[in-house]
Amino acid sequence: YFSLIKNIKNNFSFCAQPDFYPDEVKKRLVKTPLYNSTSDLGNWVGLRKDNEDLLRYLRNNLLMLALLAFEVTIYRHQQYFRLRNKLSPPAARIIFHDVTRQHLDIGIVSFVKYFVNYFFYKFGLETCLLLVVNVIGQRMDFYAMLHAFALIAVMHRRRRKAIAEIWSKYCFFLAGMLTVQYFVCIGIPPAACKDYPWRFPNSTTGSNVIKWLYVPDFQMKPNPYFLVYDFMLLLCASLQRQVFEDENKAAVRIMAGDNVEICRDLDAASFSVHNPVPDFIHCRSYLDMLKVIMFSYLFWFVLTIIFITGTTRISVFCMGYLVACFYFLLFGGDLLLKPIKKILHYWDFLIAYNIFVITMKNILSILACGYINSLVKNQCWLIQLFSLACTIKGYHIETIPSSQGRDNLGQHLLRLPAAAETSLHELLLPARGGRHQSVADPRLQVLQTAAAPRGRSSGALCAWLLRLTTVFYSVPVIHMEED
Repeated sequence: YFSLIKNIKNNFSFCAQPDFYPDEVKKRLVKTPLYNSTSDLGNWVGLRKDNEDLLRYLRNNLLMLALLAFEVTIYRHQQYFRLRNKLSPPAARIIFHDVTRQHLDIGIVSFVKYFVNYFFYKFGLETCLLLVVNVIGQRMDFYAMLHAFALIAVMHRRRRKAIAEIWSKYCFFLAGMLTVQYFVCIGIPPAACKDYPWRFPNSTTGSNVIKWLYVPDFQMKPNPYFLVYDFMLLLCASLQRQVFEDENKAAVRIMAGDNVEICRDLDAASFSVHNPVPDFIHCRSYLDMLKVIMFSYLFWFVLTIIFITGTTRISVFCMGYLVACFYFLLFGGDLLLKPIKKILHYWDFLIAYNIFVITMKNILSILACGYINSLVKNQCWLIQLFSLACTIKGYHIETIPSSQGRDNLGQHLLRLPAAAETSLHELLLPARGGRHQSVADPRLQVLQTAAAPRGRSSGALCAWLLRLTTVFYSVPVIHMEED
C-alpha cells in the first residue's frame, strides 16, 4: 500500500504544448495549469505533501468521524434505555412528546413547541421549493437550467398527493446530478497531458461559455462550492420524501395532524362551518392576535412584494408582475370572498408566471454571462429589453471605454443613433432663446443648453420633457444650465 502511494507521489510530469498549435494559442495556453507547471497525479488522487501539522491536514476527517460516533452513541443509548424499561419507540423523532396537533391553537408557547417538532412536516415542501430557487439564483448556469425544468415538472402536478407520487424520482434526479457534477469537478488527471475538446485551437467556445456550461477545464475550473447548494437541496428533498411516507401513517397523523388539502369546491362564505381551526377573530390570546394580523394583511403584503419585484428592474418580465399586481388590486379584498377554486385559479396563474420568469432568466443567463461582451458591442437593445445582467462572479466581462460612446455593462444604457439624437434635440429645444453647446456626448447625455433669461420657461419645459424621455428610453437625465 505504501509503495503504491510512493509511486503515485513520484509520478511527476511536465506537459508540453503540441507543435501544431498556432503561436497565439500557445501564448494563451501557457497560462493554464496544464502547461505552466508540473502535473502531480497524487494531487488528483487526493494525496498531497503537507509541510504543516498532520492534525491540521486531517482535522475535517476527524471531525466527521467524531460526529458520526456521537450520533451512534446517542441512538444506541436510547435503544438500550427503551429495552430496559420496555418502552416502544415514538412514531416520530420529536423533542416535545407531550405536544400534538390539539395543542397548536392554545397559546404561543404550545405553538412554538409544535413547530419545533413538526415544522418540516407542515412546511417541508415549501422549504424545498425555496431551496430550488436559491440553487437557481446562486448558480445561473446549465445545471441551474436543469433545476428549473425539474421545478416546472414538479409544480405542474399542482396537488400535494400528485407531487408525492413523483418525489422519489425527483430525489434520484438530484442525486444523479450531484454525482455527475462531482466527477465534473474532478475532471481527467492532468498527468495525461490531454486538454479538453473545447480548448482545441479550432474551438470557438469562450471561457465564459465554458464556465456557464460547468464542464471540466484546466484554465477555468468549475466552482466546487456550487455542490454545497445542491447537497442542501438533496438533503431537504430526502427529508421531504420521509414526510410523504409519514403522512400515510395513522400514528403520525394523530400526533401532527394531516396535510390533506381543503376542498377546492368549498364556498369561502361558508368555510367557517367546515373549518376545524377555532375562530380566532374574537381574540382570546396573543396567538389569536398574531393570526389576525397575519391573515388580515398577508394578501396586501404579497401584492407589495409583487409590485417591488416589478419595479426593481425595467424589463419585459417585470411588466408582467406590474400587470398582475394591478389586476389583483382591481378586485381588492373582494377577491377573498370568491369561491376558493376561483381564488386558487388566479394564484396558480401568478405562480406559473413566476416560474416562467425564473426559467427564462436562467436560460438567458447564457447571453448575460457567456456572450455579454459581444452583446454590449452589437445588441444593446437586447440587454435593455430583458434586463440582462450577470450576477455570478468569475466571468470575464470586458469594460467598454466611455470614449467609444459605450457605458459600463452594469448601467445597461440605450444607445440612440446619431440621427435620432439630432431629431430629439430639434424636437425638444425650441429656437426661442436656446443655443447649442453639445449634441454628441459619450454618456448619452444628448445635449447641454444654456438658456437665456428670457428662455427660462422654455428651458424648464425642456428639462421636464427630457425627464419623461429618461423614463421611457432609460437614458441619463440631461443637465440644464442657466446663465
